[in-house]
Amino acid sequence: MIFGVRFALIALAIASLTACSSGPSAPDDSEYVEQVAAARAYKDQHFRESPESPIPSDKRDALLPLRYFPIDPNYSVPAVLRLADERPVFEMPTSTGALRKMQLVGVLEFTLQGETRSLGAFVPDGTDRITNLFVPFADETTGTETYSAGRYLDIDPTTTGYYTIDFNRAYNPYCAYNAAYECPFPPPTNRMKAAIRAGEKGSGA
Repeated sequence: MIFGVRFALIALAIASLTACSSGPSAPDDSEYVEQVAAARAYKDQHFRESPESPIPSDKRDALLPLRYFPIDPNYSVPAVLRLADERPVFEMPTSTGALRKMQLVGVLEFTLQGETRSLGAFVPDGTDRITNLFVPFADETTGTETYSAGRYLDIDPTTTGYYTIDFNRAYNPYCAYNAAYECPFPPPTNRMKAAIRAGEKGSGA
């Protein structure tokens, strides 16, 4: 059992509960908060009841419901994707000690907390058709308030180059719940000098 980057079984269900996170527009704050809260509740239910839950059955009472920062619309911001030349390959260390080959699709540039910031967006090496951008990141809460190996964002590709980065949807890799999973660590370029108090917390936070 490896990786846990994508929630393949629940992605469609969550998408139906949440607003599109791949474009620059966003719903009004009250609707947005309700959508994110509904997605979190659905994920808790899935992790508790599904036979394919990454959380072992004997740990579900301790780890569920998952812990989150309060939903804050200010952590959902527009971004522009600057495409990389020829998709360079990076070898990302993982939780098992192996290296995972990932291609850099481009760099997402955005403004958060009054500062211009950027995060690399990746796909597995050898990907031909991009259906999802993988954005691992660490920040100044990593290892204290949030999981020690960093957190992930999944972002749908667009044809415009304009995106929304929504840190309220940041989630822990599956290895946070189960060491059987192999999870890539964020590269140094995706380690932010900011405290991102949005999205999923560490299990003990």
